[in-house]
Amino acid sequence: MNTELAALVLACVSLSAVSPAMAQHHWGYSGYEGPRNWGKLDPKFAACAIGKNQSPVNLPSFKKGQQKPVEFDYKGGASEILNNGHTIEIEYREGSSLIVDGHTYELKQFHFHAPSENTINGKHFPLEGHLVHADKDGHLAVVAILFNEGPANPLIASLWQGIPSKVGEKHELPEPLNAVQLLPSDREYYRFAGSLTTPPCSEGVTWLVVRKPVTASKEQIAAFSKAVGFANSRPVQPLNARRVLM
Repeated sequence: MNTELAALVLACVSLSAVSPAMAQHHWGYSGYEGPRNWGKLDPKFAACAIGKNQSPVNLPSFKKGQQKPVEFDYKGGASEILNNGHTIEIEYREGSSLIVDGHTYELKQFHFHAPSENTINGKHFPLEGHLVHADKDGHLAVVAILFNEGPANPLIASLWQGIPSKVGEKHELPEPLNAVQLLPSDREYYRFAGSLTTPPCSEGVTWLVVRKPVTASKEQIAAFSKAVGFANSRPVQPLNARRVLM
C-alpha cells in the first residue's frame, strides 16, 4: 500500500477528513445504507461486497496461544475525542507503537463499536475497541479489545467525561491519556489477515484480537451507545481460505 492510498484508508477509518453529513449520506448501519449494501453505494466500496478477506470474523476459542508476544510501546498520547457520526474516536499523538514480528506500527487513533464486531464462538461482546496503527509504508494493523460488562474501565471513565454527543463535535482532552490502560495483562491474541470494518473495506489489514476481554461498566457502555445513537457493528464475514493464527 503506497503512502497516498494509506492516507485515504486512514481518512476513511477516522472519517474526520470528510464532513459528517457527507459521511452519513454515503453509508450507515441500517436501511439501504447499511452493511448489506455498502458495496453498491460507491464503486470505491466494491471490496465490501466482493472482498475475500473481510473483517470482522467469528473466532474459535482456544486454550493456549502459540503466537510471539506483541511488544507495546505506548505513551500518553490520546489528545482529542471526536464524534464522527459513526463512532467515538480518540486521536493519538505521534510516538506510540507496537512491534509485530520485528515490524513497527505507530498508533494513530482508537475507536469503539457496540456490540462487538468480532465474535468468539459466535458470542458478541457488549463493546469492542479498535486501536489503529500504520507503518511507515501505510500498512495497517488493528488491535481489537473485547469488553465484558463489569467493573468500570478507568481509561473510559476519563474519556467519557467529555464524550461528544453531537455529530462533528470534538474536544481536546485535558491531559494526554495512555491507551495501554485498555489492555489486559494477559495479551494472548488471535491473528488473521482482514480488512477495514467500514467502507471502503480495504484489505491487507493485520488483525490482532486480544483473547482475554477487559471490562466496562453498564453505564459506560450505555453512555457510548447514547452518544453514537445506534448499533455501529458490521456483521461477521466469511473466513473463506484464511487461517486464524492462535
